[in-house]
Amino acid sequence: MVSPGQKVVLITGCSSGIGLRIAVMLAKDEKKRYHVIATMRDLKRKDKLVEAAGDTYGKTLSLAVLDVCSDESVKQCINGIENRHVDILINNAGIGLVGPLESISIEEMKKVFETNFFGVVRMIKEVMPDMKKRKDGRIIVVSSVMGLQGVVFNDVYSASKFAMEGFCESLAVQLLKFNVIVSMIEPGPVHTEFEVKMIQEVKQRDFPGADAETVRLFKEVYLPSSVDIFEALGQTPDDIARCTKKVIEASSPRFRNLTNALYTPIVAMKYADETGTMSVHAFYHLLFNLGPLMHVSVMAMKYLTCGCLRRRTISPN
Repeated sequence: MVSPGQKVVLITGCSSGIGLRIAVMLAKDEKKRYHVIATMRDLKRKDKLVEAAGDTYGKTLSLAVLDVCSDESVKQCINGIENRHVDILINNAGIGLVGPLESISIEEMKKVFETNFFGVVRMIKEVMPDMKKRKDGRIIVVSSVMGLQGVVFNDVYSASKFAMEGFCESLAVQLLKFNVIVSMIEPGPVHTEFEVKMIQEVKQRDFPGADAETVRLFKEVYLPSSVDIFEALGQTPDDIARCTKKVIEASSPRFRNLTNALYTPIVAMKYADETGTMSVHAFYHLLFNLGPLMHVSVMAMKYLTCGCLRRRTISPN
């Protein structure tokens, strides 16, 4: 049951990682300001969330089945909420895809867009009309820095996040008229089981359809660099959850919220050059010409920052 004065928060993709930590952090809010509806496709995967939630489970946190890829599932979930009332929607569910483009099927690409883009669209379309009627609501989308800056061998994943950024940027203007605020959360690398499992899996794949040199570049250049960056610059799901909570609590939240301050110069470089040439060439030289130097630089950054910059987030106000 929702207590008087509590905000109803619906979160997608809560079986692990960022979604789980956001759900638990809001459910454990000391002032009990939120009633969290944590959703996932399969409630058989609820154990980690229930354990982390502790005694908030059944009080300030409840569970619901939701598959963002299904129109029927989305509608059933929202219809199951009292008066269909959602104060804050947090779109977190997402999947990744990495590797040489030639080896990725169109069906795999469609699956990524079905979850990362159309999943968000489905959720917003279902809660938006009621928010507009009430002239009140918050919509938060967990995007990625790859929705602002493309990354080599992440072509399709980046494209899905770029699409989501453009969609939300356009919609935010209209919704502002109805006092519905849209905000993007844009993490860089985050240490989750999902990321670790994906990197382990792609190391073993053969990537049929891709030429030998491309596969070599992916496995011998990109993957080691990616692991270095995750180790040196990666944040924890709790870091992202804290940023999200700050955005929720902000009186005038920013539209875009980069969670990792170390990525701000990368995004700034892109917008400093309207031709796009600077960022393309910079990434090319870093990866293919300065690989060993980048490894040393990233490792030095890891020890010099001691995590302080990785935890620092830009004020949502």
